[in-house]
Amino acid sequence: MTVHGIPPEILNALEGTVGKSGVAADAAGMAKYLLDWSGDHRGGALAVLKPASVSEVQAVVRLCGTLGLGIIPLGGNTGLVAGAIDIDSRSAVVVSLERLNRIRLVDADNFILQADAGCILQRIKDAAEAEDCLFPLALGAQGSCQIGGNAASNAGGTNVLRYGMARDLILGLEVVLPDGELWSGFSGLRKDNRGYDLKQLFIGSEGTLGIITGVELKLFPKPARVETAYLGLASFEAAITLFRQARRASSI
Repeated sequence: MTVHGIPPEILNALEGTVGKSGVAADAAGMAKYLLDWSGDHRGGALAVLKPASVSEVQAVVRLCGTLGLGIIPLGGNTGLVAGAIDIDSRSAVVVSLERLNRIRLVDADNFILQADAGCILQRIKDAAEAEDCLFPLALGAQGSCQIGGNAASNAGGTNVLRYGMARDLILGLEVVLPDGELWSGFSGLRKDNRGYDLKQLFIGSEGTLGIITGVELKLFPKPARVETAYLGLASFEAAITLFRQARRASSI
């Protein structure tokens, strides 16, 4: 006899990895995890799993490998292109990182911050500001998107021209690999030329190579003063000219 469409032995195994409170297998419990933010796309899944630790993520990955289940990693689910859902899947589980939400470290002397992948971007920005620092990634969804998803999608945001993409703001990652092993690339170093820069493989990979569980970020000194100007320009060419002049006049 199946429970919510899941054979009881599989449901018991899933609950054994993340606990009963970490499994949603009914339509109501899974609904918000299977709907694209735009509302245009709805996905399917056998269950939604919500691990509360890195070791539980590892256990989930190993179990799904044994059971032959696909895995769909999920961050804040703020995307608009159906990248975090599988339209037809009933042989995969969604793994939500929402319970991995700790800020692990803020080092204002070294200008770094380490956080769990499920930490909300705005919380990271607030934690940096509390130490008189700036984390410049800024998005319309920063009150609900998660930093692991920002890394997995190589998010851009409104400060790209000054600070770069998410790729340029990440010093290291912690990732659960497809076999359940944990790879940690945390070092706290700006200058680190020890061989291959493996974190770059995972940034922008959309969860296809592993599940990001932790992120190490670059912080910057908080600007002492901010001035904002609104300018009206007659053409695209004039905008480019102004942009070039502004960069030369005020560094970057």
